[in-house]
Amino acid sequence: MPATAVAEAGPAPTAPPKTPPSFGTLALRWYRLNQGRLRATAIGIASLIAFLLVWHLLTTYRVVFFVRFTNVPSPLAVYASFTKAIHDPKFLMHIVLSCRRIFIGFSLAAIVGVPLGLIMGRFKLVHEIIFPVAEVLRPIPAIAWVPMAIMLWPTNEQSIVFITFLGSFFPILVNTLHGMSLVDPVLVRAAQCLGARERSIFREVYFPASLPHIFTGLTVGMGVAWVSLIAAEMISGQYGIGYFTWEAYSLVQYADIALGMIAIGVLGLGSSLLIRGAGQLVMPWRST
Repeated sequence: MPATAVAEAGPAPTAPPKTPPSFGTLALRWYRLNQGRLRATAIGIASLIAFLLVWHLLTTYRVVFFVRFTNVPSPLAVYASFTKAIHDPKFLMHIVLSCRRIFIGFSLAAIVGVPLGLIMGRFKLVHEIIFPVAEVLRPIPAIAWVPMAIMLWPTNEQSIVFITFLGSFFPILVNTLHGMSLVDPVLVRAAQCLGARERSIFREVYFPASLPHIFTGLTVGMGVAWVSLIAAEMISGQYGIGYFTWEAYSLVQYADIALGMIAIGVLGLGSSLLIRGAGQLVMPWRST
């Protein structure tokens, strides 16, 4: 283009400066992005409120309809027991000891169960040796292991951790095996054709493909671990939230029974949420 034409056209127009979005616009965008999560949270809060309301009405009017609510404590009585218990160091010690037992037993189960499941799923001979023994032991409930655990281990603490380990070990092992069985053999053959060795195939193919099932087993195992722990603490424990609940029943302290049950539920929920959060960090592709 000639210089005279450029001079006649004048300078190029500049774009007007962009104004930052207002707070209302940002809030609307955030709401649209999190609409489903907010809806689920609101429904969950509403269901909890409805549950507490029904509980309050049933216990206030002492309803007897197949199920007797004459001796069931009201939510207000349980809340009064809670405010008293949080200032009691003994109650906090019960919770700390139960959490420590869960952490040790569950961690041992994960450390043993996940690698064993991966090896059993990869090597047929190992599967044929271990799987029949595991299938015989797996249906035995944790409460049936209490007498044997007391004979096997020198202290109650070790026997309770052992029972917690058993409760979480088998769900982790079975789910890991299931994940290994669902690995696409085409991926394995493709890795072998590209020259990958056994260790690389295990690390790059089998383990990532089995991770969703491994975390499912960890989540289920955590729930079973709490069931096993409470049963062991009620029978052979001297401390722990399970022992606290059983002691409250022996002393006819009905509000403390409900408090112990709620504490067990909250601790179990928190443990499962931690595992799910770890799963989202390890498997970010699952959330997309």
